[in-house]
Amino acid sequence: MRQVTGCEMGRKIEFVGEFFVDNDGERLRWGVRRRLEFIDFRLFWDGRFNRSDLSATFGISPQQASGDIAQYEKIAPANLHYDRGEKAYTRTKAFAPAFIGDTIERYLLQLVAIENRWMRPDDTWFDTIPPVEVVTLGRRPTDPAVLLRVLDAIRKRQEIDIAYASLTGSVQPSRTIAPHALAHSAGRWYIRSWSKDHNDFRDYNLNRIQTVSDQRPAMIDPTLDFEWAHQINLDIRPNPDLSPERQAAVASEHGMTDGRLLRPCRLSLSFYLMSEYNLDVEPGVLKPEKQQIVLLNRDEVTQARASARQMSIEALARAAQVN
Repeated sequence: MRQVTGCEMGRKIEFVGEFFVDNDGERLRWGVRRRLEFIDFRLFWDGRFNRSDLSATFGISPQQASGDIAQYEKIAPANLHYDRGEKAYTRTKAFAPAFIGDTIERYLLQLVAIENRWMRPDDTWFDTIPPVEVVTLGRRPTDPAVLLRVLDAIRKRQEIDIAYASLTGSVQPSRTIAPHALAHSAGRWYIRSWSKDHNDFRDYNLNRIQTVSDQRPAMIDPTLDFEWAHQINLDIRPNPDLSPERQAAVASEHGMTDGRLLRPCRLSLSFYLMSEYNLDVEPGVLKPEKQQIVLLNRDEVTQARASARQMSIEALARAAQVN
């Protein structure tokens, strides 16, 4: 069975068994493709690489590295030039990524991860790292044992008992939840779960879960979480109280088209996005510099979220009667 994985430099790459196959019928093993991707990455971000970079990164012989470079030159001959003075392959003006695609966010996120010590520089393909400073309040590291138990519960559709720290800082003796998804917003991870105490679906801050215990099969159907299942488009525009020049800058920053951004969002997560950008505040209450974008369909989003929540509560109540 063939699965198309993408088109690079006009060459269709398909995955067949353990091989990548281009439109010339040439097979590329996964390991070879990774090394060709490394060449692509180094040329794109650093502008250069040499044979020893390949050998050191992947633990291969110089002869194998030379073979990989020749393979890359065959696929993307216009991308690189050998500079005898630097004794390195350098990026040409005609360079176009052949393997890595759009890696801008990946690059920036890895810089953040390195600065926060979530990742070692050796875990990346960086040759040089620019000066980086990440400003954050910081949070208590998530206990790996807690995350593993939560992931197990999601995969196996289990209920778990958790000790959870409330906003007041107190830890309740125990809460029973049935997690079914993870969500991330504004630097925080949340566990989307059914709550036995409330018989509805709620979010639990992963960092506030102290311990996890007593896993058992969950009887709750996660498809009844209509706030999670349903999406809505957030109709976002620049704050009209900004000057035309600033509105244009805001529209450009957020990738708006004709001064408008329709952002699909799960109903359960719309609360966090609205809070992060002050979209839940009536326009005019804050200075436009503090509320650079506004949500035109705020009432629609709020009503849809409340309606979906009520639908879930009623469906869960009916399910409880049946069980």
